[in-house]
Amino acid sequence: MHVTVVGAGSWGTAVAAMVSARAPVTLWARRRDLADAINTERRNPAYLPDLALPDPIAATDSLEEAVAQADVLVLGVPSHGMREVLSSAAAGVRSDVPIISLAKGIEHGTLMRMTEVISDVLPEHPVETIGVLTGPNLAREIVEGQPAASVIAMEAEGVAHELRGLFMSPTFRVYTNTDVIGSESAGAVKNVMAIAAGMAHGLGFGDNSTATLITRALAELTRLGVAMGGRPITFSGLAGMGDLIATCVSTRSRNHQVGFGLGMGRSLDEVTAEMKMVAEGVKSTEGVLALAARHGVEMPIAEQVGRVLYEGATPTEALTSLMAREARSEHEGIPGV
Repeated sequence: MHVTVVGAGSWGTAVAAMVSARAPVTLWARRRDLADAINTERRNPAYLPDLALPDPIAATDSLEEAVAQADVLVLGVPSHGMREVLSSAAAGVRSDVPIISLAKGIEHGTLMRMTEVISDVLPEHPVETIGVLTGPNLAREIVEGQPAASVIAMEAEGVAHELRGLFMSPTFRVYTNTDVIGSESAGAVKNVMAIAAGMAHGLGFGDNSTATLITRALAELTRLGVAMGGRPITFSGLAGMGDLIATCVSTRSRNHQVGFGLGMGRSLDEVTAEMKMVAEGVKSTEGVLALAARHGVEMPIAEQVGRVLYEGATPTEALTSLMAREARSEHEGIPGV
């Protein structure tokens, strides 16, 4: 079995390294110099310079070549680039190849989740074999061998079980479920909440504030995810609560870093200009708010993040608005309660 990972960012490279213990891997990099460096230096100097890459990984800047070899296709490009990259590769993707998305975001304009974008670009591909790998998976900690876990969400349970064996390692445990909608929506919304958590950190607030924010953030992502068709239990698992905690508390989280900079009084342009990789929440917040409006779901934290990102509100003003909201039952509007 040959695995192709499209996207040589930190997470794509980390996944390629994990999978290479069980199968030969082709890693597609957009830039030829990066592909050459991976092949000659056995490292990814742009994103994970300290990680020695195993020999079964071969990098290429030819998307056509990379996809042609795939028995399993893993898409590790950011959500805003998913459609463009996959469209370029579409002709070479066989219909019997399972596809796993690593991206956590909502497509601007269409409001599609990434598996929906994949299905839209590849209309003949079986929907049940298009899935997502998601969970509390900060790339740096994974490559350092710190114990972690993730979820493969895919409707075809048998295929998901087979794929699980590709990703499993002594320090990386993989579970499966069939709730693609819930798993993907949680992954997109938690990025928005991580920006809020970063702002709280940048403002100097402590553990009580962080715990409060994460708990109420879970209520918001559950409300929206269930309204979209996800199952309530998904949001208490790795794709929901697990990923939310990791992204909200980790200083390695790009979305947290954006929020922290904003909380420290810096502008969004200043913060993002210093980042090599995309903070998905900056682009996804608009889509998340549009989905909330479509489904009639109240998301006050996400709304305040949107005010800061797009309307010029300060983090302090956003916090004041949140704390001034009318008091209500803790479980109001949460499905299944």
